[in-house]
Amino acid sequence: MTRNTYVTPEPVVLEGYQAVMTPSKFGYSLGALVDQSMIDALEEDRTESLKWAESKLKNPKRSVLKPEPWEEMNEGQYKVKFSWNEDTRPPVVDTEGTIITDDRLPLYSGSKVKLALYQKPYILRDGVTYGTSLKLKGIQVVSLSTSAGVDVGDMSTEDVAELFGNTTGFKVSEPNVVAAEPSSVEDDTDF
Repeated sequence: MTRNTYVTPEPVVLEGYQAVMTPSKFGYSLGALVDQSMIDALEEDRTESLKWAESKLKNPKRSVLKPEPWEEMNEGQYKVKFSWNEDTRPPVVDTEGTIITDDRLPLYSGSKVKLALYQKPYILRDGVTYGTSLKLKGIQVVSLSTSAGVDVGDMSTEDVAELFGNTTGFKVSEPNVVAAEPSSVEDDTDF
């Protein structure tokens, strides 16, 4: 079975809680919104991956198929989630392919990134539960989004940088933070 690598052609928006540079108490995680074309490619790949998993099941008649590793959020927009540990941590690069090593980089919801990923079939230890999961090969930061502002900036780590090529945007060497648009929602939190 061949493993296909998928790269988001355009930057995608991070959605929800992010633990990309520094792990939370549950480890590292990333959630992003992708479009229908990415899901179509993943659906085709999932069919092939599930055939492989089904051939390895102990008792195919009693098997339990887990749902897809993505969730539809809006029409044509899907959320994909990833998690990893220190050993499987994907490289994070800027728009010029420079490795980002600063664990304090504010890579939060609303930031824009490009993702390199693949889909992996699995069978749980019970021998009957199976499905596919998405794994990251690398992350390219295109722009940062924090409550303070947005930085719109002008395999091996080298391979990850090569996957994405150069893109206009965030650079480790030249951060260019632009003030965020004022929120139309007022914060009524009392302390």
